[in-house]
Amino acid sequence: MKRREFIALAGNAVAVSVSWPRTSGAQQPKPAVGFLTTIDPRRAEFQSFHEGLAEKGYVDGRNLTIHFRHAAEGNNERLPALAAELVGLPVAVLMSSGGVATALAAKAATRTVPIVFTIGVDPVAAGLVTSLSRPGGNLTGATLLASDLVGKRFEVLRELVPVARTFALLSNPANRFIAEAERTESQAAASVLGIDLLMLNANSDREIEAAFATMAERRVGGLVVSSDPALTNRRGQIVALAARYAMPAIYFWRDYTAEGGLVSYGANRGESYRIAGGYVGRILKGEMPGDLPVQQATKVELSINLKTAKALGLTVPLTLLGRADEVIE
Repeated sequence: MKRREFIALAGNAVAVSVSWPRTSGAQQPKPAVGFLTTIDPRRAEFQSFHEGLAEKGYVDGRNLTIHFRHAAEGNNERLPALAAELVGLPVAVLMSSGGVATALAAKAATRTVPIVFTIGVDPVAAGLVTSLSRPGGNLTGATLLASDLVGKRFEVLRELVPVARTFALLSNPANRFIAEAERTESQAAASVLGIDLLMLNANSDREIEAAFATMAERRVGGLVVSSDPALTNRRGQIVALAARYAMPAIYFWRDYTAEGGLVSYGANRGESYRIAGGYVGRILKGEMPGDLPVQQATKVELSINLKTAKALGLTVPLTLLGRADEVIE
């Protein structure tokens, strides 16, 4: 069991600007950092970003000013304008989080302002950097394990519903970088486990509803939900539908289990945000982003909601409980 402390940095508006007044003894302007995100800035991982900054000597409101721009509910079409707005303030460094679309919008907005990103896909394949070890240009950042963990999620789900013959993967086709990688990994996992696999696409509330109806019709025994940010923003709907259809489901982020989802197995985002915060601090001290290698956050966590398991009539194996980082009772 563990508790997360949330910090209220901004509201849920589409565009949020957060800044603090200078202290009375300040002799020069504080450096400004722009933060572009599709994730609610009140979430726990943002505290990890501040911790990374603090490790390099920067504290928001004391010797640093952070301006947030939040594309609420995955409103990706707003990202280019919000990125341009931050660059025009101006800012010394631009931080990007919440998916590859955010990082690409930041890159398109400037070739000179240093950019630090956190993403769950290969930044070379996404066209963000030319090399992980020597990114070059004005971008660097941190990646976290995402599609690499799809096979493990199928294994965990199989432990919970060992008699199931068919599993489904719910993905967002609009996010091709994640969707294609997760489909490949899912097919490999299904082959190893000897199960049938149903591929389902959804990018709206209506399509998610239709996907669950299809699963019920096809008698799917378990669901793996993609790590796609747009689906994560609709986690309340997905968790509610999984309960309505009595569908055992495994998710990438622990946000789902905190809201009633059965189980999650995925990356600890706090680690990648801490790395990113440290990189922002190093760039503010004069280092060049192109010289900072892209780092991979490797910490993963397993979260199990026993209340949901009981509601579904599932018995969680003791071996699985013993491996859990968090058990919600």
